[in-house]
Amino acid sequence: MEVFPLHQMGLEEAKQKQFELVDAICKEFSGTQFLNLGDLGVPQPLNKPIQTEKVEKVLATFFHSEKVLLVTGAGTGAIRCGLAALLPPSGTVLVHKAPIYPTTLTTLKGRNTRIVEADFNDCDDIRKVMSKERVDCALIQYTRQKPDDRYKMKEVIDTIKEQKDIPIITDDNYAALKVPFIGAEQGADLSAFSAFKLLGPEGVGILVGKEKYINAIDKFNYSGGSKVQGWQAMEVLRSLVYTPVALAIQAEENEKIIVQLRKERLPEIKDVFIANSQSKVIIVEFFHDIAEEVLKEAEALGAAPHPIGSESKYEVIPMFYRVSGTYRQYDPTFEKRMIRINVMRSGSETVIRILKESIKRVMQRCF
Repeated sequence: MEVFPLHQMGLEEAKQKQFELVDAICKEFSGTQFLNLGDLGVPQPLNKPIQTEKVEKVLATFFHSEKVLLVTGAGTGAIRCGLAALLPPSGTVLVHKAPIYPTTLTTLKGRNTRIVEADFNDCDDIRKVMSKERVDCALIQYTRQKPDDRYKMKEVIDTIKEQKDIPIITDDNYAALKVPFIGAEQGADLSAFSAFKLLGPEGVGILVGKEKYINAIDKFNYSGGSKVQGWQAMEVLRSLVYTPVALAIQAEENEKIIVQLRKERLPEIKDVFIANSQSKVIIVEFFHDIAEEVLKEAEALGAAPHPIGSESKYEVIPMFYRVSGTYRQYDPTFEKRMIRINVMRSGSETVIRILKESIKRVMQRCF
């Protein structure tokens, strides 16, 4: 199968990202301030913890954007807040012609949104659709929604803006700190993603982008209970420092696994490739419908049987799991003959050992 995974930063590039973030921290915090775990409440006039405000300023510098806001509700909460600021009730949103991520679809339905689709792989189709339809904003998911997706984020943003300067929000979950630049750094008005998927604490979302939209979101998150507390913000910041390098190492191990499995040509494996589904993973396709049985054996051999946050701080052992919901919608038979593997913090040797032994046990028992 031909797929088009996102270009991911290599180790040297990821190291520079780490250094840039630490430099931004040093410019905003004194040494003593950074060693503080964080304050609580809504001190005035900020109406939020002081440490949270400082972390947001660091991240705005790091992401080369006007402003950043930390919100509750993880990535889903960030997308919901972003859409509330950009999309009027019963408005029209332009999306890619592909399955919409379930929680995002729920948000759109809750706002009585009219959904217009265009093939983001084809800029001419975007132009055609926008010439015919009244559109209030656009939502672009950074990672692939179906196997043949190949669109480039900046090209899609530029094409939409050329037709009409509508606000654009990008869903950068599973892409932030893997790719060199998030959507807001490429012309989008807002980028939304989860800190939990970047080794951070549960329940914190990150919004990056234009100040006018960030300020609007901040206003309707006025109450103290909706504020990200200082200790949460500091945990986000510390986690983000280590994320680029960890994800670059993960990408290196992915490549090693692909090279090794293609070299060995295991008789049970029809194809193996790297795809964004939604996080960047290895897809293994078998000749026979043995995916479910292989997953059972892999769990017994030490592989995680399901995600927690898909690359959260809790996910250390490799994950062997069914292919994503969007892949299953694209072709329901994928579930029987394909699995996805996320190496997490493991090395290629561990993943290949578990995969080989799992296949061996299944073949001995079932064939």
